Amino acid sequence: MSSTPPVRRRRLGLPRRVFSQVLLMQLAIAAGVAVLATGLFLAPLGDQLDDQAMRRALAIAQTTAQQPQIAEELRTTRPATDGAVQTEAERIRRATQAEYVVVMDRQGVRWSHTDPSRIGEVVSTDPGQALAGRDVMEIDDGTLGRSARGKVPLRDADGDIVGAVSVGIAYDSVRARLIHAIPGLFAYAGGALAVGALAAWLISRRVQRQTRDLAFSDIAGLLAEREAMLHGIREGVVALDRGGRVRLLNDEAQRLLGVGAEAVGRSPDEALGAGRTADVLAGRVTGTDLLTVRGQRVLVANRMPTDDGGAVVTLRDRTELEQLGRELDSTRGLIDALRAQDHEHANRMHTLLGLLELEMYDDAVEFVGEVVGDHRVTAEQITERIQDPLLTALLVGKATVAAERGVTLWVSDRTRLPDGLVDPRGLVTIVGNLVDNALDATAGTPHARVEVELRARGRAVTLQVRDTGPGIPAEHRELVFTAGWSTKEPPAHRRRGIGLSLVRRLAERQGGSATVDAAYGGGAEFVVVLPEALADALAEADLEPVPAPRAVPAPAPVNIAAEEESR
Repeated sequence: MSSTPPVRRRRLGLPRRVFSQVLLMQLAIAAGVAVLATGLFLAPLGDQLDDQAMRRALAIAQTTAQQPQIAEELRTTRPATDGAVQTEAERIRRATQAEYVVVMDRQGVRWSHTDPSRIGEVVSTDPGQALAGRDVMEIDDGTLGRSARGKVPLRDADGDIVGAVSVGIAYDSVRARLIHAIPGLFAYAGGALAVGALAAWLISRRVQRQTRDLAFSDIAGLLAEREAMLHGIREGVVALDRGGRVRLLNDEAQRLLGVGAEAVGRSPDEALGAGRTADVLAGRVTGTDLLTVRGQRVLVANRMPTDDGGAVVTLRDRTELEQLGRELDSTRGLIDALRAQDHEHANRMHTLLGLLELEMYDDAVEFVGEVVGDHRVTAEQITERIQDPLLTALLVGKATVAAERGVTLWVSDRTRLPDGLVDPRGLVTIVGNLVDNALDATAGTPHARVEVELRARGRAVTLQVRDTGPGIPAEHRELVFTAGWSTKEPPAHRRRGIGLSLVRRLAERQGGSATVDAAYGGGAEFVVVLPEALADALAEADLEPVPAPRAVPAPAPVNIAAEEESR
């Protein structure tokens, strides 16, 4: 068995490159059009030349028949080779370069002919139509061969038909004119073909640059790979054309943005509505890793312009990462609070030990009672006003964190919130974000204080969070609700500018609102109104709050299930 590898024979066929195939197809089209146009021009050209020759023969015959002496000679003389009719007919033939001019009487006897020996003979073709008074144009064969003929009646002075005139134009001359026109016609066709070939080459070169000299199979493969990649990756991809309209949406982008295939062909504002997400997609907000909120999802967007004037935007879902970051922040806050409670507990144990060693037993009992009572009263005060367990646990935990940071957390004595919230986790998110923001704003300031007030009327719940911090300038009171906008440095594990955006979106999703204004005495006051927060309407008689002290001291640590993000 031979070890020589088989020789691969090159298969003949179309070239693989788009440039070459387009060039060949355009050349074939140009050549086909040139041949077709030439054929379509040549086909009627022969008929036109035949018609011109017959009309010329007819005109010569009509001119000859107008000579009065010819009709008179036919009436008064006999046919003769040297007769007046023959002489006049030959003069006309030579002057018009006709093949023959034949004058005949009513019996079809020739009185003139190119060959004088045929004078006196009957004509070879039927002169009946001309003798009947009709003009005749035809191409026929006679004694002199094939010719284009014109026949007219010959009338005397009284208008009576005394004979006929037949004039022939040699058909060889008609064919010669046609053949003579063909080289010029081919020259024009060749010139048009050359121009078409040049245009085809220029267009093909442009196609070559635009397709990067790829083969059709390569382009088909790239398209298939693109479709598989776009619909298989776990990142959203949105492509926009030069007019700013959505050109492509992969499956993940539709899921993250909450839109369907109907968004294709529309602008971001039309498909998504006005907001930061539409601004990011449209390029009105620039930068890398732009943060935006769509529904309850936190998205990171990057926009890259394309050569055709459009753009491609990639979207990544950071909702879970943001939640982990918020849980990490909550865990750190609780650890700090536990550490502080541990120090405080050690101090109290040392105090109790000193009282016991000094045998001050009554004072020791009173000291223990005060410590235990403070923790119990704090939890009872919040529970009496707020009956939802998740929200109660959140505020107890926030009070612990506030005490550690040197801030007094107040629960307004006008607070009254029954159980039966439609979306308790959503309200926990709103309260947690607003309290965290207030603690960040007031921590480290003298007489720092945060006050929380929750009131129910019917099915509506109104939340107010006031602080004694520096407040928010009037020009920034709408910007603070924009996703990604923040005046604070972001932590290492996540980004700022999400919390207040979520607060407003959660409120608007329930048909409510979220606003901020200046608090009385300084600081900021956030107000959130939720019109459909309660499952059952609260009776007017239940609106009176339970009397209780206004200030809430720091309680014992509570394990909190829901800690939400700050700005």
